[in-house]
Amino acid sequence: MSDPTAPVVHILHENAEWIPPLAAALDAAGVPFAEWPLTTGSIDISAEPPQGVFWSRLSASSHTRDHEHAKEYSRAVLRWLESWGRRVVNGSRVVELEVSKAAQYAALRAAGFDVPHTIVVFGTDDLKRRARELPTPFITKHNQGGKGLGVRRFDDLAEFDRYVDGPEFEHPVDGITLLQEYITTASPFITRAEFVGRRFVYAVRVDTSAGSFELCPAEACAVPDQSGFAPAACNVPATATTATTTATATATSLFSERHDIDAAHPLIAKLEAFLAEQGVEIAGVEFFETAGGRLLPYDINTNTNYSPDVEAVSARSAAAAVARFLGAELAERYEAVSA
Repeated sequence: MSDPTAPVVHILHENAEWIPPLAAALDAAGVPFAEWPLTTGSIDISAEPPQGVFWSRLSASSHTRDHEHAKEYSRAVLRWLESWGRRVVNGSRVVELEVSKAAQYAALRAAGFDVPHTIVVFGTDDLKRRARELPTPFITKHNQGGKGLGVRRFDDLAEFDRYVDGPEFEHPVDGITLLQEYITTASPFITRAEFVGRRFVYAVRVDTSAGSFELCPAEACAVPDQSGFAPAACNVPATATTATTTATATATSLFSERHDIDAAHPLIAKLEAFLAEQGVEIAGVEFFETAGGRLLPYDINTNTNYSPDVEAVSARSAAAAVARFLGAELAERYEAVSA
């Protein structure tokens, strides 16, 4: 019988559908783990937390799964764990990046990255006025996003004004809407670079030719659209629509490994340094490449999921890298635990 007090990797999350591939990798590596849902429960601040390594997988889109308070729960739990000196992977500082695209863009810009021109609007009073500071077309998106929330392209200001004043306006959960320059990529794809332990693992090419905004590589959130393609996130499509899905729908994979992007690529090296500075240990970073040569990071996913299509064929498994990293962290602190 296993010892319930033995140190394990604790996976803090609010979406159980994303866990099975990661659990399988931990099992394969012989790393003991336990799930810690951030949807309900309680903690005693004066009580010592359990032993182990704690991995935060809070998602900015938690409110779309009826877990509207998971972000606040996570903040409280992570602060408690850190106050007791527990090893937390992607801790409380990282949560603030996960839940704010504005914070991401500010940090990336300060670090010298080329980022899309973005205007952060609080509430709705300034939306129409500030939109006139951007050339058309431009896009909107939610500050706390995921799932393509609030992402729409506007080709003229009259169209945008009608949207803001009309019933279709999507109110962001935190009241913050981003107005952003429209990026035309050199080819219809974006790239997602995966990092584990702040080190590059592989890059994924995501086909955006189907023309939707949602990017989630996990099998659990592959939502086919009417053309049979799973949606992807970028600034290149003409319009964004909510896809309908059926249990029997099959999708042609949009995800493939990019072998021309490696750890020696200047952007990758710079992103590794940036993640280290920000305290981000596990993440997927998405970026655009334009015909004019711009490389623009535009999204940092600190609860990154991995495409099963890429994992099945790549010589390097990101899920296995996560298991090795977490196992090593556990072993370093608890000699009785094998990595």
